[in-house]
Amino acid sequence: MRRDRFLAVLALVAASVLALALRPGASSFAQAPTPPATPSTPPAAPAAPQVDWNAVQIKTDQVAPGIYMLTGRGGNIGVCVGDDGAFLIDDQFAPLSDKIKAAVAALTDKPIRFIFNTHLHGDHTGGNENFGKAWTVIVAQNNVRRRMSVDQVNALTGRTTPASPAAALPIITFEDSVTFHMNGYTELAFHVAPAHTDGDAIVRFVEANVIHMGDCFFNGRYPVIDVPAGGSIGGMIAATERAMPLMDDKTKVIPGHGPLGDKASLWAFHDMLVAVRDKIQPMVTAGKTADEIVAAKPTAAFDATWATDSTSAARFVRVVYSDLSRKK
Repeated sequence: MRRDRFLAVLALVAASVLALALRPGASSFAQAPTPPATPSTPPAAPAAPQVDWNAVQIKTDQVAPGIYMLTGRGGNIGVCVGDDGAFLIDDQFAPLSDKIKAAVAALTDKPIRFIFNTHLHGDHTGGNENFGKAWTVIVAQNNVRRRMSVDQVNALTGRTTPASPAAALPIITFEDSVTFHMNGYTELAFHVAPAHTDGDAIVRFVEANVIHMGDCFFNGRYPVIDVPAGGSIGGMIAATERAMPLMDDKTKVIPGHGPLGDKASLWAFHDMLVAVRDKIQPMVTAGKTADEIVAAKPTAAFDATWATDSTSAARFVRVVYSDLSRKK
């Protein structure tokens, strides 16, 4: 009998516990506490803002005869049209592909034959899959295909970018340079040492005196430098210095972001980069933390021209710090 009574009491206790666990608001009773985050774990990347793609408009500006710059959302697109077809530099985001196609169709009835990716980032390559499935040939530097073929984990933000589908990958790649001969122009694309990333390429329309810098040039705003993908502020400076001898005072420069530029605006970008690096480097050498360097406001003299919001200067400083403080 004692055994039967014990079992009855045990059943009663179990039922009470189950009722408590199922009661609304009692989930903390039923679940084990979440362990604290490991300090070395990178912070989760902020959620990307929702974009109303229907509201995005593609704007077309003529740069030279047969050469245009398209702006919408993402990196600036270069377009060369003529009897040989359309040659595009970058393709922004996938939801904009139809609008980009329509913008090109307003310039020519010829097909889009080539898309050249200046680097791997999704605001420049997001339309690749759509265009690739339409038999457009995609071309990029070797490191672009290599990185796009596998998951990319940004050590600074903790964000993972999945590998691109096969149709989005460049099918022609090069190491140092590649030349296209289309529409009466020589389009020379050349790889620069790691700058914004390790796969950056600059495209020069030789006879038109036009250069597309990709994200090696942000006109009127602080740049993004993808340090985990091989970028560095020294490389950004070197990329501008490599392009400068190819220009004169009449050269039109298409930046990765920002309005159409020229040699003077690229020089201004170069000089800002040099000055900011030279302000931050001694503080890094002295052992200052990122927070201390941000608080010192090393970009203060440039913020009126280059800062696009209240946090862009601090973000830029932290990226430069992450570059200059790493072991090389």
